[in-house]
Amino acid sequence: MAVTRRQFMKVSAAGLAASSVGALGFTGAGDALAAGVRPFKLERATETRNACPYCAVACGVLIYSLGDKSKNAKSSIIHVEGDPDHPVNRGTLCARGAASLGYIHSANRLKYPMHRKPGTDKFERVSWDFALDRITKLMKEDRDKNFIAKNRDGVTVNRWLSTGFFGGSSLSNEAGYLTYKFVRATGILGFEDQARI
Repeated sequence: MAVTRRQFMKVSAAGLAASSVGALGFTGAGDALAAGVRPFKLERATETRNACPYCAVACGVLIYSLGDKSKNAKSSIIHVEGDPDHPVNRGTLCARGAASLGYIHSANRLKYPMHRKPGTDKFERVSWDFALDRITKLMKEDRDKNFIAKNRDGVTVNRWLSTGFFGGSSLSNEAGYLTYKFVRATGILGFEDQARI
C-alpha cells in the first residue's frame, strides 16, 4: 500500500493533535464545562406583567421575582425587562425603564406615606388610612372655602380653582376616564393627566 505525502501529513497532524489534547489535560473539558454552567437565573422566578411607571408611554415590562411562595412571604424582585408581547414597546425599554431595577432596590425610595407635622423638620411614617383621611379632610376644607358656584354675572360655573390634580402616567383608558370624571365632578379646573385623554 503506497502512502502519499499528503495522506502521511494528515494522519500525522491528527495524531499529534489528539495526543497534545490528552497530554495537556483537555480530555474531560466538555464534562467540566457542562458541570460549571449555571442554571438560567430566571428559571425559578415568578413572572409578572406590569407597566413602566416613568412616563405616559406606559411600556409593558416583565418583572421577575424569587420567593418560596408561602403565605405572608415577601418575594424579591431580581430582574426587569421589556415585554415582547406588549403592543406599545414590543420588548424595548428606554434607559429609565431598563434601569428600573435600581430604582426598585434604591435605599432612597419612598415606600410608605410620610407626614411632617407643622413646626417640625422631621417626617414620620404614618398609615395609609391616616394619609388618605388627611388628604380627604384637607381637600374638603379647601373646596368648602374656595368653591365658586356662580360667576359675577350670576351664571352657574361650579369651579374649584385653588386645587389642581395631576394624574398618573400608567393609567388605562378606563382609569383615565374615571379620573377625569372624578376631577371634573369636584369642580377642579387645573387638571393634567399624562394619558392625554
